[in-house]
Amino acid sequence: MWPPPAACSLFLLLLLGQAPSSRPQSSGTKKLRLVGPANRPEEGRLEVLHQGQWGTVCDDDFALQEATVACRQLGFESALTWAHSAKYGQGEGPIWLDNVRCLGTEDTLDQCGSNGWGVSDCRHSEDVGVVCHPQRHRGYHSEKVSNALGPQGRRLEEVRLKPILASAKRHSPVTEGAVEVRYEGHWRQVCDQGWTMNNSRVVCGMLGFPSQVPVNSHYYRKVWSLKMKDPKSRLNSLTKKNSFWIHRADCLGTETHLAKCQVQVAPGRGKLRPACPGGMHAVVSCVAGPHFHPQKPKPRRKESRAEQELKVRLRSGAQVGEGRVEVLMNRQWGTVCDHRWNLISASVVCRQLGFGSAREALFGAQLGQGLGPIHLSEVRCRGYERTLSDCLALEGSQNGCQHANDAAVRCNIPDMGFQNQVRLAGGRNPEEGVVEVQVEVNGAPRWGAVCSDHWGLMEAMVTCRQLGLGYANFAIKDTWYWQGTPEAAEIVMSGVRCSGTELALQQCQRHGPVHCSHGPGRFSAGVACMNTAPDLVMNAQLVQETAYLEDRPLSMLYCAHEENCLSKSADDMDWPYGHRRLLRFSSQIYNLGRADFRPKAGRHSWIWHQCHMHYHSIEVFTHYDLLTLNGSKVAEGHKASFCLEDTNCPTGVQRRYACANFGEQGVSVGCWDTYRHDIDCQWVDITDVGPGDYIFQVVVNPTNDVAESDFSNNMLRCRCKYDGQRVWLHNCHTGDSYRPNAELSLEQEQRLRNNLI
Repeated sequence: MWPPPAACSLFLLLLLGQAPSSRPQSSGTKKLRLVGPANRPEEGRLEVLHQGQWGTVCDDDFALQEATVACRQLGFESALTWAHSAKYGQGEGPIWLDNVRCLGTEDTLDQCGSNGWGVSDCRHSEDVGVVCHPQRHRGYHSEKVSNALGPQGRRLEEVRLKPILASAKRHSPVTEGAVEVRYEGHWRQVCDQGWTMNNSRVVCGMLGFPSQVPVNSHYYRKVWSLKMKDPKSRLNSLTKKNSFWIHRADCLGTETHLAKCQVQVAPGRGKLRPACPGGMHAVVSCVAGPHFHPQKPKPRRKESRAEQELKVRLRSGAQVGEGRVEVLMNRQWGTVCDHRWNLISASVVCRQLGFGSAREALFGAQLGQGLGPIHLSEVRCRGYERTLSDCLALEGSQNGCQHANDAAVRCNIPDMGFQNQVRLAGGRNPEEGVVEVQVEVNGAPRWGAVCSDHWGLMEAMVTCRQLGLGYANFAIKDTWYWQGTPEAAEIVMSGVRCSGTELALQQCQRHGPVHCSHGPGRFSAGVACMNTAPDLVMNAQLVQETAYLEDRPLSMLYCAHEENCLSKSADDMDWPYGHRRLLRFSSQIYNLGRADFRPKAGRHSWIWHQCHMHYHSIEVFTHYDLLTLNGSKVAEGHKASFCLEDTNCPTGVQRRYACANFGEQGVSVGCWDTYRHDIDCQWVDITDVGPGDYIFQVVVNPTNDVAESDFSNNMLRCRCKYDGQRVWLHNCHTGDSYRPNAELSLEQEQRLRNNLI
């Protein structure tokens, strides 16, 4: 059996005086699993998690409607059939459910009738199995943290730290203070009696912090006692009311929300004693991750073996702390399959990266598909692992995972208050408008506009992230049609230059004294944000396998010369006599994002090229360069957007864009645009290049004119060896596929071609 995740509990039953009913209490939408063939995740023995232990379901009264509910809960569209008499092997542990009776309309198996938890007259030879339709339904994307705390609509909601020490109050984010829990709309403090470091770990994780440290309880007790001795103290009177306290919390430390711990809001029913006799409020001290607590760089140390074997990163997320999970194995980045993916494993990833626990574990490539190997599947973490490499897992190739199953995560992050320091004004909807920021002017906070000089997509991306509005669609320099806030009309920020990774505009480089080439008003910076974005990635393997040399006569290059696809020396040749030496290759550009890639310019501004008889929707779509090993450019090419279209799409996806008859141009989500090696300008002119070792480089969307969810994978690089007659491309990879300097030797490369002219 798999090791069980952290136990979930029934809450407040003692407080409310209710016994558990015969209907199973809901424990979330991902508390079922199928144990069966490794390559068939849609079928197997049905198992359910209860009280921290996996158990089976008896086949008595089980039929297709029960199987349908189970399959829907597991994320599949429907059930095909069910299997009795332990067809998928006998399980272990308890038989949790017997005589399950569903109408077929329930959302989860918990809502069906049964004998009750563990009430069964069956043996494991009667364990039921189900076979689901392999298609996952569209609404099944994630396992979210649930705040539900029990019956009668009672809820344990958010958590915060109330700083007590003066130093803690000045700290941003707040990492130390008394724990306060929002319950039924009111904030309550938690009694420290029985408070453990496991509890602190859960609270810190909810607040976006990866770890916790002990506090100086003696000092805080002294401060508490001083306040209690003051008869006029408001705290003194409040502590005598049970409505001020959460009586007790007991966590394992692996929970993703305090509501998943055993919690008592007040002493048991009928007990009139105080909720926290002689106690004080629980105090927690958390440790912020490096994203939120910059530290001085330490001297580089040699990486341990574990660090060399497996690292983790998040890709294509709109916000910091979210994205597709990718791991580094065998010097190459790859994805994680969503089979068995849950909040426990997702939290291990989040904490490893310096964030808090996971608030959402996402399935079905909801944050975009990866391109390359799928390294891991069926990741099974207990919750206390320091890195994902400490968890049990299968190799991704063992159970037929596709990139449509790439797992992703959204982590809890600390509240830095950045979202309160920027706003949009004047737009037609909340996702667009003039950018107004709050900065300190002569020591006082002041709202104002941003100068649009050098304002671009990277700066707009940071703005949309700071606002929590996703990605930037456009960076707008001319906002005369939007009226900003009158009292914030003055320019207070200029010369803004962002790398794209900042959490706020205030963290970007900018001028000291404000210097803007124009005044405020119509030229203030603006943005338009969007929830989803495309993501273009080159197929590195295809470039490597299709590269060859051609000596092409000048008589066949007039059109290419007219469109600047040849080196400058071609201007001085005796046309049409002679030839140019071209390094040719095919390229395949995938859109792995969650929105279609569309030209920035509308059809009215596309340029007709008479020579090739087509429209260019983007004047320069791709750069092709040949560089020396130290990065100096020795030859270049450029790829105008001959025509962006869906050359091919995966099964089940309809092509939407085609160039014929002045059609719409673009690349649909999941589709790819192919430029064959035998079309004009699909080359680098290397006529003037001597033999040697070089770097071949391709950059898609080179000037970042069109918004993407991830610009780090827009560059492709290959090692290139040219001996004057033949060319070899090897070690082709996108810019984020390998760790820095992880170059493979020529001898290690396979499938090279000796491409004779």
